[in-house]
Amino acid sequence: MWDGAKVTKIFCIGRNKTGTTSLQKAFRDLGYTVGNQQKAELLMDDYIYRKNFDSIINYCKTADVFQDIPFSLPETYKHLDKAYPDSKFILSIRDNSEQWYSSITRFHAKLFGKGKIPTIEVLKNARYLYKGYIWKIFKEVYGASENDPYNKEVLIKNYEKHNREIINYFKYRPNDLLVINLSQPNSYKKFCEFLNIKSPYNKFPWENKT
Repeated sequence: MWDGAKVTKIFCIGRNKTGTTSLQKAFRDLGYTVGNQQKAELLMDDYIYRKNFDSIINYCKTADVFQDIPFSLPETYKHLDKAYPDSKFILSIRDNSEQWYSSITRFHAKLFGKGKIPTIEVLKNARYLYKGYIWKIFKEVYGASENDPYNKEVLIKNYEKHNREIINYFKYRPNDLLVINLSQPNSYKKFCEFLNIKSPYNKFPWENKT
């Protein structure tokens, strides 16, 4: 399925609920080695409390492609860009910020809140990897408050800032960053062209759809 040499690494740096699971499946279908997501997510404390990117950089020796936390967090892409020159970065986005907010709240309601947007108590006790992991992300990364953890303005502002900073960082390097909305009809073609590969498929698998 390959057409040309593999790049050093490929980092999917779009926020959760922007199609990152579908990207993961697409890469696996093409024969890429995708990093173990749970092992990567357990590096959160190094990121949040120690600002130590060495463990993340070392972890990236284990595969070709990486996605979701901690790769979708602010600043991580800058350190990976320096550690792994000539790598490729993919920023997945939704149609608009409102759509992203709706998707993440529905997903959390389904996963943790029995169909309702979780309260702060539910969020703090939610078990994903370990109790409190999700709340840690909301508090330390998204800037959420205990009074209103799913505040729409706060979360959307954070999402938009993340995308804006990445696009600005790569603005003079169009060959290194692909900004992609997986729901667009020509998105898979752009994906293959960006990676310089030929694929037997013509569209993304739609995984983990809320």
